[in-house]
Order: sequence, then structure tokens, then C-alpha cells
Amino acid sequence: MAGRLHIDQFDPTALLPQLKTHGNWITSPNLAPRRHLTAVRLEHGTLQAVPMFWGMTPGWLEVLDHAPHNARAESLDERRMFREAFAARRCLVPVSGVYVWKEQPRMKQPFLVTTPRRTPFMLAAIWCRYFSDATTAFDSLALITVAANAFLTPVTDRFPALIGTHEARDWLDPQTPQAQARQMLAPAPNEQLGLFPVSRRVNNPANQGRECAWPTGPMHLRNEAQ
Repeated sequence: MAGRLHIDQFDPTALLPQLKTHGNWITSPNLAPRRHLTAVRLEHGTLQAVPMFWGMTPGWLEVLDHAPHNARAESLDERRMFREAFAARRCLVPVSGVYVWKEQPRMKQPFLVTTPRRTPFMLAAIWCRYFSDATTAFDSLALITVAANAFLTPVTDRFPALIGTHEARDWLDPQTPQAQARQMLAPAPNEQLGLFPVSRRVNNPANQGRECAWPTGPMHLRNEAQ
């Protein structure tokens, strides 16, 4: 699952050179669901960075705590709000890392999953819009998760789908056939990710110090050949 994100300061145009940004990029060393983050979507053919609420909130949702922050790739067709968003409203969430927790005898050990060089990467997501009145709209999203790859399986069984820079525009374009978009929702290659243990301070989303993402042990890597 994806229950917490690490979003550090980085240049998003290094991932998407044609990206248009407005205002400050939302960062957080320990970003929990039901908070705002910065997402990327295609608007009139232009890549735009926009703030969105992490947790899909269609107009009929009555309890905010029920806003889903993840959507399983295998069941996107089972819920109307996921099905419609996948067809027409796909977006991306650039991050520095994703926190996962490994079950241990007496506690859960948090790990930060990132790239071997700790460069930012992009997560697949879908979004919806809710109008509170005729002129005021709120946008929200859910990350799309897939089965974890072999490297991550000892730690977690689910992980967000990664979208590469070369796939980004096709993923965002609603004209891209859904069959093609579905093919992008696959576990990341083993060598694309690394992870290291971090302090259990990350367990509390109120903790927002940079030490949340500091390694407390070595980076673990795995080559595809292993």
C-alpha cells in the first residue's frame, strides 16, 4: 500500500521539461493521505502542475475519512468513480520516495522506497472534480497500486505504479486507449528501486522533520539478474 509519501525539494522540470508550474510545489518529509499535494495533469495539451487533495472526494461522498487514497489497478472497473477517472482523468504525482512498513515480531519497521540515486520519480494516479457551487471546484486524487515486485515483496505486497518520463504524456492523454494505459500499470523493474530503514518517527504524520527520511541503516538494492 501507499500510506505515506516523501516529497522533497526538487526540480520537477527535470522529470517533465515542458511542465508549467504555478505557485509553490507542495513538499513534505512525511505526507499522509487527506492532505494536499502537487499533481501533474494535461490541460489543453499542456502539462500543468496543480494542487490536489490526496483522497478521492466525489460530490456524493458524505464522510471524508472514506475518501480512498489508493485504487487497485486490477479493480479500476469495479467502482464507477475509479472507472470514469481512469478513462478520462489520469494524473501523475512526482515524489522523492514512498514509505512502507515491514511486519516484525513486536512492531512494524518503516522503510523509505526510493531510487538507487534518490532521484524523484512519478506515481500513476486518477483524479475527480467536485463542485461545491457553480463556480468553486475541488480536485482530488487516488494513487493506483499494483502488486509489489520481487524486490519489495518481503516488505510490502502492494506499491504504487510508476510511470516513466517517456510514458508520461501518453498516460495523461485521455485519447490514449485504455488498453495502452493499462499496460503501463505494472510492477517496477527490481533494479529501479532501492529502500532503507528509517526512524519510527515517521509513524506519526504530525512529525514533519527532515529526519523522518534519514536512513537508520544501509540502502538495499537488487539487480534484475539476482
